[in-house]
Amino acid sequence: MKLDDIYIVLCRPDEARNIGSTCRAMANMGIKNLRIVGKKADYDEEKVKILAIHAFSIWENAVFFDSIEEATKDCYVSAGTTRRRGKKRKEWLLTPDEFSTKVNDIETGKVAIIFGNERTGLTDEELECCTLGVKIPTDEEFGSLNLSHAVQIFCYELYKHLKVPTLTGYTPITLERLSKTVTSLTDDLKKVGFFSVTGRPEMENFWTSVFARAALSEGEAQYIEKIFNKAAGLISRQQQESSEN
Repeated sequence: MKLDDIYIVLCRPDEARNIGSTCRAMANMGIKNLRIVGKKADYDEEKVKILAIHAFSIWENAVFFDSIEEATKDCYVSAGTTRRRGKKRKEWLLTPDEFSTKVNDIETGKVAIIFGNERTGLTDEELECCTLGVKIPTDEEFGSLNLSHAVQIFCYELYKHLKVPTLTGYTPITLERLSKTVTSLTDDLKKVGFFSVTGRPEMENFWTSVFARAALSEGEAQYIEKIFNKAAGLISRQQQESSEN
């Protein structure tokens, strides 16, 4: 994994000046890929430039999207930043150091870190679009961080872990490929009547979260698909034999 594989994603940022500060924080740590969920026309370039200074090229090369899904669909991992745990938010939250250590095990592929709006952060729905939850530990009495400060902390940890290239590693599947694996698994579960007990969307979210944290290789994804497919076939035959008897 290289710093060029890291993508900072700002979701619905309010302040052009915060975008400028974010560009500078990224440049400090050699990270140059910026994606923004929003419209470029909504931001005052002069205000971006004032705080970006010599990192203004990051803004000039930024790519804009309509949704987090679009901004991260070509990524292998998408980590959503949040201060809160919860049923609809993420059961497991990695610190910047833990996340960077995990990323360092990946040989190649794009990794996105998503930062929410300055006032509201990521909504439950936006965080649901991310495969991992990450959190910067802060004091409980004053846990809110400026957007660019939060970006700086993650960029520093990634720089620290990735500046020296890893000699070993592997390429995990993309989120788009991961979605196909999850669909294959839940299709097999549906064949044996599993979803008469629990809901399919909840199960798909569960497996997406688990497999994303594991950063599956293509071979691992195929092997898991084969296991579920074979198990579904065996159960279906047993059910058919039982009904005939």
